[in-house]
Amino acid sequence: MRFKGTFNFVHQSKYFFIFSIVVTILGVITLSVFGLNYGVDFSSGTNVDITLKQEVKKEQVEEMLATFQQSKAPVVTPGSERLNIRFNDVLSDQQQNELKAAFEKISPGASFEMNVVDVEIAKELQRNAIWAVLLSSIGIIIYVSIRFEWRFAVSAVVALLHDAFMVISIFSIFRLEVNLPFIIAILTIIGYSINDTIVIFDRVRENLRFAKVRNWDDLAHLVNDSIYQTLTRSINTVLTVLFAAACLFIFGSESIKMFSLAILIGLGFGAYSSIFIASPLWAVLKNKELKKPKAAAKPKQA
Repeated sequence: MRFKGTFNFVHQSKYFFIFSIVVTILGVITLSVFGLNYGVDFSSGTNVDITLKQEVKKEQVEEMLATFQQSKAPVVTPGSERLNIRFNDVLSDQQQNELKAAFEKISPGASFEMNVVDVEIAKELQRNAIWAVLLSSIGIIIYVSIRFEWRFAVSAVVALLHDAFMVISIFSIFRLEVNLPFIIAILTIIGYSINDTIVIFDRVRENLRFAKVRNWDDLAHLVNDSIYQTLTRSINTVLTVLFAAACLFIFGSESIKMFSLAILIGLGFGAYSSIFIASPLWAVLKNKELKKPKAAAKPKQA
């Protein structure tokens, strides 16, 4: 089955470019002013995993934690057999012992696992996350340039960086927590985004072999046809994964809520950018080649 429609993705692309630019500017402003709402994985603090012998209510734990002097209220993630408490401050040995003693009163026999993240480790995790995105982008540019051409590579990387930054911007604007699962979600989004984009680009390359592209209208027609020919596949793929991510977000535990939300947002933008950003951008770059005057043939010397 192929979609047959009259919507001109290429000619309408300027509106989508404007939308993405506006969201990007808002994200840059928010990041500059407020930054990201880092969880304990990216800021100094103490993460406490507790294995329960008997279930306790979240309200009981929060009431017990109110006796501890903290710069910010700890985040409690309850469960039937395990419970997680995230402190934004690093607990001293004395405070850790006091926490164990206080918790023993509301849940006897519980076992504790405490992980401390200091500032240097947090900074190293941030650097490693940025390097992971940059290195994956460079690898994609090299691979796509070899398999296709540099215009495809540039368009694909712009699209995947767009998707990653859209998710980062939304998390910054709405002050959602950023932790290690969030970074995993960003790398997953990049993988899905480049997959969707390459499917469309492969069809563009196939159609380009048999098309006679002389001007911008021919180029736009080629890209529109390629998008329509792969639209069903793109929609089915993204809906399948979105359904799974939505189930994780609705029914999953608190520890993977932000991961699932990042996947939901990123996959939506991934499908959007493959169709409305990457493909029209390639057409714009390719059109510049068509406008270049061909070098005049040199006269043969006698």
